[in-house]
Amino acid sequence: MKRSTMAAIALTVSAGLTLTACGGSKPAPGSGSGPRADAYAPVEIGKGYTTKGGNINVLMSSDFQTLDPGNSNYVQTANVGQLYYRTLTMAKETAGKPPTIVPDLATDLGKPSADGLTWTYTLKKGLKFEDGTPITSKDIKYGVERTYARDVYTQAPQELNAALADDSYKGPYSGGDFKAIDTPDDRTVVFHLKQPFAEFPALVSRSNTAPVPKAEDTKLDYTNHPVSSGPYKIQSYDRGRSMKLVRNDQWNPATDPNRTALPDTFTFTLSTAQATISQQLLADSDPTAVTLDSNGGLQASDAAELNKPDVEKRTAGGLLGCTDVLDFNTETIKDPDVRKALALSIDRSAVQVQYGGERFGKLTQSYINSAQRGYVEQHTDLDPTGKPKLDEAKKLLAGKTYPKKLVYGYADANPRYKNVGTVLQQNFKQLGIDLQLRPIPTANYYTVLAGDQMPDIARSGWCGGADSGSVRTTVDPNLGPSVDGETFGFSNIPRYYDPKISRAMYELRGTNGSSEELGRKWATLFDQAMQSYPLVPLVRSYTSSVVGSKVRNAQVGYFFGGIDLSIIGVQH
Repeated sequence: MKRSTMAAIALTVSAGLTLTACGGSKPAPGSGSGPRADAYAPVEIGKGYTTKGGNINVLMSSDFQTLDPGNSNYVQTANVGQLYYRTLTMAKETAGKPPTIVPDLATDLGKPSADGLTWTYTLKKGLKFEDGTPITSKDIKYGVERTYARDVYTQAPQELNAALADDSYKGPYSGGDFKAIDTPDDRTVVFHLKQPFAEFPALVSRSNTAPVPKAEDTKLDYTNHPVSSGPYKIQSYDRGRSMKLVRNDQWNPATDPNRTALPDTFTFTLSTAQATISQQLLADSDPTAVTLDSNGGLQASDAAELNKPDVEKRTAGGLLGCTDVLDFNTETIKDPDVRKALALSIDRSAVQVQYGGERFGKLTQSYINSAQRGYVEQHTDLDPTGKPKLDEAKKLLAGKTYPKKLVYGYADANPRYKNVGTVLQQNFKQLGIDLQLRPIPTANYYTVLAGDQMPDIARSGWCGGADSGSVRTTVDPNLGPSVDGETFGFSNIPRYYDPKISRAMYELRGTNGSSEELGRKWATLFDQAMQSYPLVPLVRSYTSSVVGSKVRNAQVGYFFGGIDLSIIGVQH
């Protein structure tokens, strides 16, 4: 899950603001959770509210990229999607922690075969679409099949597809039947995998497995009214302007312990300027309002407002699974000692200021964290407070031949990333290195980094992949095993390759075992890889989101980076 300026899952949320002139204070406690010893502890507003009724007004600066679960790769769509579609399993959010994968349409998390190559799911009884039609295993299979039609759905999620057999399948419109999924009866779905995948229950929590009735499939027009399998259905949708969700009377709450479905309705305003949204939320001009915009829609000038008591008690917050790093191009900066010297010379505390200071991000020592399954302690010589170690860096370079000019590439749409480059320029100058800054159009940023024009140094981010609690879904994509040292996965931006470590990662991909067991192995290999400094960990995102004074059960989702709509309520 790379991060971009769009709120996407595969290219997911760019959390945090560009508060270049302000270090910012630490997050303040909210009314819902009391004083916090940890400045980065989650803050929930009105926790435990259970009264049904009322309307939540969701203020958005833009329309959704799509509402079609088969073409949905965005966290905002996934957050709203919880209201009108269900999946085999579900990533259940807890503020400040990786989501827990729980059963949704399925009775459990699935049953793997002994060799790990087959997973079987049974649907709950009493499941219906909004028109009263029973939901069957064939509707699940058809939902997955659609996401293979990449000529139609350019943003279809692919993590599940990559794990399944039958790579040649082209989708239901031209490819016929999909051999990697069997439906022996109306309630049974059987997936056939290429190789074992311990986190498979997380893969089927993605929107691929939202049921789609074949007779209602209108391809790209399906986004205008996806057929509901969840607690709400679309009453009206005026693209770019507004949307209203009302209760789906065919939803059976007895089958769904995950969604509280408290409000009677959700009203979305889809084209309000972000500055206006932040002003309305701060002023509490609409006490039923929330936003899903990145970092709560807050503007750089709003930082001081968050310390006002009335605003502070209405501000939900939490650490996300999103971490930013610097990538060293190991093909142009080949000596591990040189990469380590560069890493040690960086004033990461100054970089943190460019992210808005402590309120908007926590300095981190690793891409992975202790909340992930199987995590083992990571080792680094970086100062945990972010201060540079210039003397150690100079000692590492003594007698070395190293580049005296380097290039840092940055996405040009966000001044924060250019400002990070300015910090690096000042740091590397102390080593006698001239750093040139190269702007890269944001729309092509990751494509450039994956190609021949990859600069010597670049920034990237990751939000945990398909399963934020898994070590694998962070390590595998980002230092992904190259088997020949010449070809690399799209997200292996540093072009990391070590004959022993990369081979061990490659073999670990096909190893059977529990997520915890395999997580320890991935974390150990990651620690070994990081001793040669292909990456420099920077900042882990913390999001604050101000809500209206009548909003209850407001928490910032670890994965969504916004207010979790599945449990929210409103006093009325």
